[in-house]
Amino acid sequence: MIRILIADDHAIVRKGIHQILKEGFPNAIIGEAADAESMISKVIESTWDVVISDLSMPGRSGLEAIPQIKQINSKLPVLIMSIHPEDHYALRVLKAGGAGYLSKDLAPDELVTAVKRVLTGRKYITAEVAEKLAALVDNDDSKPLHQMLSDREFTVLKLLGSGKSLSEIAESMILSINTVSTYRSRILVKMNLKNNTDITLYCIENKLM
Repeated sequence: MIRILIADDHAIVRKGIHQILKEGFPNAIIGEAADAESMISKVIESTWDVVISDLSMPGRSGLEAIPQIKQINSKLPVLIMSIHPEDHYALRVLKAGGAGYLSKDLAPDELVTAVKRVLTGRKYITAEVAEKLAALVDNDDSKPLHQMLSDREFTVLKLLGSGKSLSEIAESMILSINTVSTYRSRILVKMNLKNNTDITLYCIENKLM
């Protein structure tokens, strides 16, 4: 019997994912968590065959939770779902140890297929992501500047690029304004940018918004 843990901060989304999974795995035991901390606690408390986590949740993101989950159970596949385009986060998920990345728009058609694939120990990636991985191997020097950022710095970059203030970002990520300001400073240095306008232009030019 398959045991699947769903983590998403929206109850209606969890319900939708639950229904899709039940159609593909009628006998599955499905657990739910509303944030990353609850997800990690459930991974510690019980045995699961696969974890399906939203990327963006209050506090720690699903992406940031992957390394800790892998420390608890190195063989437990973690599938990340998000509304964000896969070219923004799919490679980061794989580098963090995730088993795959799936756009929520594709969930009705692809979720069961993705779960079946990661349950066999394989990665779930689209042809587009496979091409990007091949391109990185062929020419690592050509990777965009934002690939140098940590996962949290990348999140802050996108939020700054969308016009969010430091206080708004701090509230959404449950961080102090000083911490967000530090991330902003690191972004400017690493990417050789001068101000928020440069950040916004970069995000637009690289289709990060």
